[in-house]
Amino acid sequence: MEPVAVFPDPPPPDLARTLDLAGYRWVAVGSADEAARQEPANGWAGAVVCCDTDPDGAWAFCRALRKRDAPVAPLMVLVGGGQLADLELRDELFDDFCLTPFHPMEVQARLRHLFHRGGAAPNPELVEHSGLALNLETYQASIEGRPLDLTYMEYELLKFLAQNPGKVFTREMLLSRVWGYEYYGGARTVD
Repeated sequence: MEPVAVFPDPPPPDLARTLDLAGYRWVAVGSADEAARQEPANGWAGAVVCCDTDPDGAWAFCRALRKRDAPVAPLMVLVGGGQLADLELRDELFDDFCLTPFHPMEVQARLRHLFHRGGAAPNPELVEHSGLALNLETYQASIEGRPLDLTYMEYELLKFLAQNPGKVFTREMLLSRVWGYEYYGGARTVD
């Protein structure tokens, strides 16, 4: 899947983190001209536009993406509660919206729906279980949308357990399957 255009540049940190954790490739752009210059050969997969800091610039950006010969779709806008009136009479400029501050899982679900509906669903390697999300491509983990700071082996152990829910493993089984047969540490490592 081609990258998603994200406005503005730089994007809000919580949006960047959400897109990263969901496994989307994205490029931040500050204008429609910059989006045209950085556009991939096969076009943008879609766009996410944050209207909080520069609403006029954001709507101009949306308008420019929709007025092109090959309009960018899907297009999702992020608006604050006080900006809901701005959505009136602008239905043609976006496919979906989300209120800020947003919950990362809501943005991910809305984007998944938009891409699925448009036939361009991304397929990041995700393992999800009871609020835990592991992105196997980027080695990122989160619980309820909050990123976790894990070492490589902590991540590997968590991944193994999440991929095998409801199963019980002995210490020796975990050592051999996660750490590997050539692990020279002690048997108490798992503790």
